[in-house]
Amino acid sequence: MSKLFFNNVLLKEGWARNVLIERDEAGWIMSVAPDAEVPESGSSGQIAVPGVANLHSHAFQRALAGLGEWRAADGDSFWTWREVMYRFLERLRPEDLEAIASQLYVEMLEAGFTAVGEFHYVHHQPDGRPYDNLAEMAHRIEAAAERARIALTHLPVFYANGGFGGQPIGGAQARFANDPEGFAKLVSALGSAERTVVGIAPHSLRAVTPESLSEVVRAAPPGPIHIHISEQVKEVDDCMAWSGQRPVEWLLNHQSVDERWCLIHATHMTDAETEGTAARGAIAGLCPITEANLGDGTYNGVVFEAAGGRWGVGSDSHIRIDLAEELRALEYSQRLRDLTRNRLAPDGAAGGRALFQMAAEGGADALQQKMGIIEPGRACDIVSLDAAHPVLIGKRDDDWLNSWIFAGDGRCVRDVWVSGRHVVAEGRHPARDEIRSSFAKTMEHLVD
Repeated sequence: MSKLFFNNVLLKEGWARNVLIERDEAGWIMSVAPDAEVPESGSSGQIAVPGVANLHSHAFQRALAGLGEWRAADGDSFWTWREVMYRFLERLRPEDLEAIASQLYVEMLEAGFTAVGEFHYVHHQPDGRPYDNLAEMAHRIEAAAERARIALTHLPVFYANGGFGGQPIGGAQARFANDPEGFAKLVSALGSAERTVVGIAPHSLRAVTPESLSEVVRAAPPGPIHIHISEQVKEVDDCMAWSGQRPVEWLLNHQSVDERWCLIHATHMTDAETEGTAARGAIAGLCPITEANLGDGTYNGVVFEAAGGRWGVGSDSHIRIDLAEELRALEYSQRLRDLTRNRLAPDGAAGGRALFQMAAEGGADALQQKMGIIEPGRACDIVSLDAAHPVLIGKRDDDWLNSWIFAGDGRCVRDVWVSGRHVVAEGRHPARDEIRSSFAKTMEHLVD
């Protein structure tokens, strides 16, 4: 049994002082005792909050950050950015994926994310042939998570078609493609590492048929089910042309959507779809920085919260890795749309704390990771903020969170524990330099 002591801790019910946290050898919290005596070893930190899950990641895209910011002659959109991403994939090797993912996961930990949902779809060689080890690329993701010591919810992607109505796969999409039988074999090979949860991710309605979607859902392990949906107006229009229904409408009508499901982006939804998603208990997987970068649109967050909906955040394409900025971008998108302030906080509540606790708890549930709250039975995933950072000095309680989220960034994060292991100390991951060196060699190969 090990102990951590913090001067101020955000618990489910609010802030507590002088908190002693005991955990077992596996990293699960056994007890949380406020108003404890300061141990001889002193305090582990001044301001402690739960670690947060990054619920949506395409790890390889971290290497693309900044490379898609050229305006095409006929205008830019998500679809032109996607072509840049496809060209990048032609050179990606298994060792490149591991190096990129390791770098990414270190950056996530240093930003306060302690778990990641890896929506992994690069399964095969560039020509579409499987590797000798069918799960070669997926195992590289697991190796990177273990190296960085971040908790992993592995979400292998089922991708079978190139468009609505069973259109054939083409070009770079060959690296993603599987049939239900091959996909089941891939899924069965995953999940041996500590703190690893295995779910599935049908890529999108445009990448499956109704029959193949039902088949992979029936055969899925009991983990989470994530799906891209209603990210782009074109996607909604194409779904309407194919089925006569909008994507979320179709999904709610044809699948048993429940608490296992996480609808990624879900940007373009009617109020009825938004309320229907909340009623089913599905979690919205929001990626505000990426959604802004790709010009996706603004999420229907106020209606979703009013209906009792839950959400979490992910960094998706990883154009930036910053927990505070994801939450800030989400709230600001609602303010810009509605021309008023503090849209996602209940009346009389602190906006920063409301955003933080929703992301922590919703993200944990979306990944089926027992974290997001500092209490017995949960993983000992804790983030300690730097009380000496200029935006936090002189603040107290909820204003620490307000200041971090609305005036700060990842530099406010001082120390991080995952399952009780001290994985970031004074803002640095112990393997930062070694992992960055491997990443640098990979980037020289990929952008040469």
